[in-house]
Amino acid sequence: MSSFSLKGSPELHLARESMAALGFILFVFTSACLALQIYCQVSDTADLSTVWASRVPDHILAGYKQAVDPCLVRVLDIDPDRANFFGAGFYCVFPCNTFIFGVYAFTYSFSNPQLYEEYSVLVVWSANRGRQVRQNATLSLTGTGDLVLQDADGSIVWSSNTSGRSVVGMNMTESGNLVLFDHDNVTVWQSFDYPADALLPGQRLVAGKSLTPSMSFDNLTISSQFNFTVRPDGVYAFAGYQEPQLYHRDTNPSSASGRKRQTYVVLKNGSLNLGVSAPKDKVEYVMYSLQISRSLQCIRFESDGHLRLYEWTNDKWSVVQDILDPDQCNYPTVCGNYGICSGGQCSCPVPRSTNVTYFRQIDDQRPNLGCILDTPISCQSMEDHQLIEVHNVSYFNYIDQNAEVLTDEESCKKACLGNCSCHAALFQYDKDGLNGSCLLVSEVLSLVGSSPGIAFLKVQITKPPQWVKNRRVLLLPYTLGGGTAALILFVIVFAVIRWRRNEEEADEDEFGELPGMPKRFSFQLLKVATKEFSSKIGEGGFSSVFSGELDDLIVAVKNLHRAAQGTKEFLAEVQIIGGLHHINLVRLIGFCSEKAHRLLVYEYMPRGSLDKWIYYGDNKAPLDWHTRRKIISNIAKGLSYLHEECRQRIAHLDIKPQNILLDDNFDAKVADFGLSKLIDRDQSHVVTRMRGTPGYMAPEWLTSQITEKVDVYSFGVLVMEIIYGRKNLDYSQPAGSIQLISLLQEKAKNGKLEDLIDRNSEDMHTHKDEVIGMMNLAIWCLQSDSSRRPAMSLVVKVMEGERQVESNLEYNFFDLSALNAVPVGEPNLSTVPIASALSSPR
Repeated sequence: MSSFSLKGSPELHLARESMAALGFILFVFTSACLALQIYCQVSDTADLSTVWASRVPDHILAGYKQAVDPCLVRVLDIDPDRANFFGAGFYCVFPCNTFIFGVYAFTYSFSNPQLYEEYSVLVVWSANRGRQVRQNATLSLTGTGDLVLQDADGSIVWSSNTSGRSVVGMNMTESGNLVLFDHDNVTVWQSFDYPADALLPGQRLVAGKSLTPSMSFDNLTISSQFNFTVRPDGVYAFAGYQEPQLYHRDTNPSSASGRKRQTYVVLKNGSLNLGVSAPKDKVEYVMYSLQISRSLQCIRFESDGHLRLYEWTNDKWSVVQDILDPDQCNYPTVCGNYGICSGGQCSCPVPRSTNVTYFRQIDDQRPNLGCILDTPISCQSMEDHQLIEVHNVSYFNYIDQNAEVLTDEESCKKACLGNCSCHAALFQYDKDGLNGSCLLVSEVLSLVGSSPGIAFLKVQITKPPQWVKNRRVLLLPYTLGGGTAALILFVIVFAVIRWRRNEEEADEDEFGELPGMPKRFSFQLLKVATKEFSSKIGEGGFSSVFSGELDDLIVAVKNLHRAAQGTKEFLAEVQIIGGLHHINLVRLIGFCSEKAHRLLVYEYMPRGSLDKWIYYGDNKAPLDWHTRRKIISNIAKGLSYLHEECRQRIAHLDIKPQNILLDDNFDAKVADFGLSKLIDRDQSHVVTRMRGTPGYMAPEWLTSQITEKVDVYSFGVLVMEIIYGRKNLDYSQPAGSIQLISLLQEKAKNGKLEDLIDRNSEDMHTHKDEVIGMMNLAIWCLQSDSSRRPAMSLVVKVMEGERQVESNLEYNFFDLSALNAVPVGEPNLSTVPIASALSSPR
């Protein structure tokens, strides 16, 4: 009998080598997982009914900058020195207070773990940049095939909305695409269809989709100032907070129109292609040739408006090419608002043929932050608006294709002066020098210097006194006497100014020592805390808000552009505001009053203002009913405190979603009550100038007879916006649906309130009865007759179940018959005791 053996056979050697290679890969991969302190599967696939939770990895606690905690991992390449991966799962940046769920490419160096710290992780897709979750949030691939992200409190943050579509599993592909697939391995949902701010090779950005940048590598919060989008005829890039302004376009000459055609952008074969596909033909046009290599590459749209090509080399991501335009001066924010870019240098506008300066730099040490007007433009004084000419400048890299064609400069200037929202008119002649293109803009971004064109910039001019206008008619004999009088007057004024300055310094010292006064900060300290005011998180007509850090505490610093009061009045108001303490009011931490600088330091609210959460966009899950109800309750309690629990009643006068801020737990706090009105307890109302925001103002504003009940009316409007998920005034709606309160009036009369429940939220319809009850409470607050509206303390009791909503409510929310017939116009302050106004600019 002969024996049979594989000893020494080629098959055995091949098998042994394969097992050894597999063992090596598993060993190194497991070592990487342990080194990174991540609980990852040695797999790129997950089955149904799997749950992952966010947590703070140990290496973050040890001081590392970035943290990845993958649910799925695709190994791209691995050797004894390092390993490169695509991961899908949780990601955070030190100190890991919040997390995103996304796809990222990352590397780990076994020989030098410090390489893990900087630019070795690049997030290429994320589901919840706009609403980051906290520790112990969960990601679930449910038994019904839906991928769901829930915050730690159980609220749904994001969903793939694939329940019931035969999903059997999830896969992380080697191209960086997160895929949900069915029994036939057919893709049901993929992350490539929902780009965030990046494109990987082979990923298409189709018409109707956009890239919206994150603030930075370290701050993944969405920056809404820029947008890169695909349209049927090409790609467009826009900039601007207030209105989208086109700064780049590239069209495809082959993009013929057709119903079944689809325009797209794709990164492949070393170029960024603009393509048009159809059932029977496919045409692609190379927009930009790129520097290619064999390393992994990614295109990223960034917060400065640049589209950059990144390449993964030497265990980190590096920029290898700026795609859109190599000229830095052609980018809208390179020199900030009103800044002129010339040769890479930034300066402020200087009008032609005059020595008067109207602009100054925000920070002399950082001219790229832009310029501001010495006197802000006010629509209340349009007669004082003038246009100054700045020659040899253009706007971005061309005049907008939608600009009006006007025959002369005067027509362009007249069009801007007649429109208060216009802050600049850009004029450029055609090649023949006969006609010109006039572009009107309401938000002036960076200008391009050393270019053909004229900028007419709107400024606010303070009229000189009458005796200055008539000075030429003074007779010569009186000149000497006038000069002597002027000298005497100068001495008197100088003495008064010196005396007032000494008095203000004394006042500052006096108020700085008062008990209960908020903490006082120096201007230099706040410059350092905000990194020289570099991270802007908000802006109003008279102020800008920046994030900063004071003793490891993140704060929001409001820089008031113009001091409307003296030091004594400002400090008195700070003392009043600082004395208001309630869990549902944004807390004033401190202030700065130093020469012309007026700054307020508030607690930082990480989730921003309410309008970002109730007016949601594509691929952003709506708030559930529990969260919405909590927000409404928080607002009611904050207003109740202002109206009834302070020594003086405080009417906010501008309740709207932008003035409601949210913390990590979606607890709401009322902000900007510094513009409120103090009402003595023995006063029934005050007379004040009309203020507030259209769409939220109560009918009695027409009479100038104002009580805190105007806030109750605004609260009712706000409740309906939260429930329905849209603005009260929405001019994109059909003519009969522009005003939400009009719709409410109609639905209430016809008993169809259910029609106004947010259609995008199943959870809201699950709690239909509670939601309709909240609508009835809003209707009570919207009564035209202010005396029939409930006090905010009564609103709180209704929400806590201690009271019922009043019956026999009126459904005509715009009935003016109950109002006193008081002429509209300048109020007569002598007829009513004057109340002190808190007037810190927004």
